[in-house]
Amino acid sequence: MTDQTLTPMQLRAQHLRLWGLLAHWHEIDPELREKLCNWQETERRNRSMAGRLAASRLGRFKTMADFDWQWPESIDKDGIEEILGLGFMKDAANVILIGPNGVGKTMIARNIAWQALLAGHTVRFVTASAMLDDLASQESAQARHQRMLRYTAPALLVCDELGYLSYDNRYADLLYEVVSARHLKRSTVVTTNRPFSEWPDVFPNAACVVTLVDRLTHFSDIAEIHAPSYRLREAKERRAGNVGRRNAKTRPAVEA
Repeated sequence: MTDQTLTPMQLRAQHLRLWGLLAHWHEIDPELREKLCNWQETERRNRSMAGRLAASRLGRFKTMADFDWQWPESIDKDGIEEILGLGFMKDAANVILIGPNGVGKTMIARNIAWQALLAGHTVRFVTASAMLDDLASQESAQARHQRMLRYTAPALLVCDELGYLSYDNRYADLLYEVVSARHLKRSTVVTTNRPFSEWPDVFPNAACVVTLVDRLTHFSDIAEIHAPSYRLREAKERRAGNVGRRNAKTRPAVEA
């Protein structure tokens, strides 16, 4: 049989590489054929998701349903929800989330990564420091080239916490190499607590900083969040709750 003579269900079985099913096609009940195809497709999706999730190193995170949109003093909710729709990935555009510590940048970035995984994309989530330390630790150019694929090959790279530490020129060059390899080919999400004007402080004396920022922002969606630390708010609320519970335990009973 050629592809032109196969039925839609047979083409589906062929795509799933169910050669035994195709070889005995007319011996099997049509309902069972469909069940076998459904089972195979479900198992393939589950295995694919499990493998991509493990490779992503995404870790645990809160969903956007838990995000308090009323807390930030300034946030583009519509813009972030559009980003979560992954339209930027169709254009190999980047996303840059800018804001002070504890305002939800990482939470949003993890949710973007999760949506990409659900859509069938390969993802890598990593802090800037971990990625640059990893690349810098490779002892040879060949080893570094092989390790570079870990960050340049995924359809989406999420580089978290860029700007929290200062880096030397070598680290600046490595980041530039990652960004350049992905430029206009695959999307990158970056979270940073520094405006671009302060990036020379992150990479002091690095000649490539201006070009790095230009390449990263050339085709990107930039979302700024202005808010006091939400983590600090949660810590205060948790502390207040603990104090209240302790006081309730030690409060003497009131006589009737």
